[in-house]
Amino acid sequence: MSNVLQLVWLIPALPLIGFLLNGLGRKMLSKTMAGIVGSGTVLLAFLVSLYVFFQVKGGNSHVAHYFNFINIEGLKIGFDFQVDPLSSIFLLIITGVGFLIHVYSTSYMHEEDPKDFAKYFAHLNLFVFSMLLLVMGANYVIMFIGWEGVGLCSYLLIGYWFKNTNYNNAAKKAFIMNRIGDLGFLLAVFWLISKTGSADYHEVFANLSKLTTRDITGITLLLFVGATGKSAQIPLYTWLPDAMAGPTPVSALIHAATMVTAGIYMIARSNVLYTMAPATQTVVAVVGLATAILAATIALKQNDIKKVLAYSTVSQLGYMFLGLGVGAFTGAVFHVMTHAFFKALLFLGGGSVIHAMGGEQDIRNMGGLKKHMRITHITFLLACFAIAGMPPFSGFFSKDEILAAAYEKNPVLWGIGVAGAMMTAFYMFRLYAMTFLGNFRGTHEQEHHLHESPAAMTLPLIVLAILSVIGGFIGVPEVFMHGGHRLEEFLAPVFAQSNALIKEHHALSHSQEYMLMGISVAAALAALAFAWNKFSKYRKSDKEEAGLGKVLENKWYVDELYDSIIVKPVLAIGKYFNNVVEKRGIDGFVNGVGRAVNYGSRQIRLLQSGQVGAYVLMMVLGILVFFIVQLFL
Repeated sequence: MSNVLQLVWLIPALPLIGFLLNGLGRKMLSKTMAGIVGSGTVLLAFLVSLYVFFQVKGGNSHVAHYFNFINIEGLKIGFDFQVDPLSSIFLLIITGVGFLIHVYSTSYMHEEDPKDFAKYFAHLNLFVFSMLLLVMGANYVIMFIGWEGVGLCSYLLIGYWFKNTNYNNAAKKAFIMNRIGDLGFLLAVFWLISKTGSADYHEVFANLSKLTTRDITGITLLLFVGATGKSAQIPLYTWLPDAMAGPTPVSALIHAATMVTAGIYMIARSNVLYTMAPATQTVVAVVGLATAILAATIALKQNDIKKVLAYSTVSQLGYMFLGLGVGAFTGAVFHVMTHAFFKALLFLGGGSVIHAMGGEQDIRNMGGLKKHMRITHITFLLACFAIAGMPPFSGFFSKDEILAAAYEKNPVLWGIGVAGAMMTAFYMFRLYAMTFLGNFRGTHEQEHHLHESPAAMTLPLIVLAILSVIGGFIGVPEVFMHGGHRLEEFLAPVFAQSNALIKEHHALSHSQEYMLMGISVAAALAALAFAWNKFSKYRKSDKEEAGLGKVLENKWYVDELYDSIIVKPVLAIGKYFNNVVEKRGIDGFVNGVGRAVNYGSRQIRLLQSGQVGAYVLMMVLGILVFFIVQLFL
């Protein structure tokens, strides 16, 4: 295992080297070389991650210590990396899917200026490095460094086309909303250190006796605040749909391999704390399910291909938090993995469509692309089946595992979850049908230029499509084809302490599992068939949405609500402070002192008249003042 620890540092170091080479050499490197450096370093990191994965397969957990990051009296926090089954799964997702997105980008971004092209890959590499740092850290402080790193990279990449003011605003929105959540994370870390004297996972979890129930509840709630920001849950979810301002491969990276999965990882890593805080788990489950339903309703009426996918991500993340909230930690991680496959495929497939349509993103102006883009069409269709939870695609196994755990906790949670799954099937096949079926509704110029994307874009689609189809078989439940949940066995050591704390567990019978699967699949299939039938022959109309449809199209007016109750009041307060407190108060005082000195100097200057009599008079008056002072003192 010593060989593994010697190689672990290479996993984040390789993308960091790619960032430095592309960043510093952006004016010298050709597009080909920049793409090779950016993609190659992530591929090498994937190969090392694969080696680490096989080394920890037996449930081993090892910590590599490099140096003391903080070393003061009473507190020592090392710059340490931890490799165990949980981190190894995320390493493969980040580097594997990240590599495919890098390869895709070499073609998608080919029209960029060479130096901007290299800068783009530098930022992508930095993004991957930050996410790797987040999942490899052996303590909450190193996790927080990576946590902040992905926040910075999201700002840089969402606002990549910085000459567009709207894109800059979207980048600022993501950055600011994430900072709100990050404050909760930071306060939780301070709380943990003050009570346990450490931020290391092993030491914190070994000293839980030092924490009261109030401490654990408070810490877990604050950590969850951080997760709501990074993983886009109510109320801090509105930045993620706006993040579509960045290039499409960036959207795929944010939604599938990095950033939004950070909150899931953090809670899964802190599973012991959450198991000991049932009140917090209830909050996590309710917020997650509410987010899943809210985002799904919004996605029903979106017409921007990337916005539909963005709200579907928010909804699927809600299901992951539902899993965490009901104690299905393995199910949540499982859904992270399968979601990474089909959501990366959906975004890259959407990017392929946008590329062929000359930048068009409105699905009302598409249609009939099936015959022009066969590879994109087939792979996109497979991803739609996966996210809709159709068996035997990957999303079926991970989604149903979460829903089954929710049913064990409370059948109401399961029922609402199934309703969300129905909406997922509906809006995804609405998107598919309006994009690929029926007649083409765009311009003649767009139709003339329709073509399949180049190999650098279609090959990642094919690989992700294969993973979306077969990826779920590592988590086949025993009831299904007499399978064995290999992922659960692999992650068992990570969640062993939590499982030991759960006093009673009412497992579902095989008949109940079959019934729940049947109901959820039948519901999703009905929604799928309805959407296919309704939108496969969609005709463009000038008729505007009305009533509830208009409300959904405008995203429940949540952005407008935030703008009214938060943004505008804050800007008004800022304007008041700028005009009154700063300009009249602070500036007035400082400038007043300057004017007083100036005026006083002009008056004192008059004393220098050049008349000897005046000087003698002042001397006499000075002596008198001196004697008077001495007399009274």
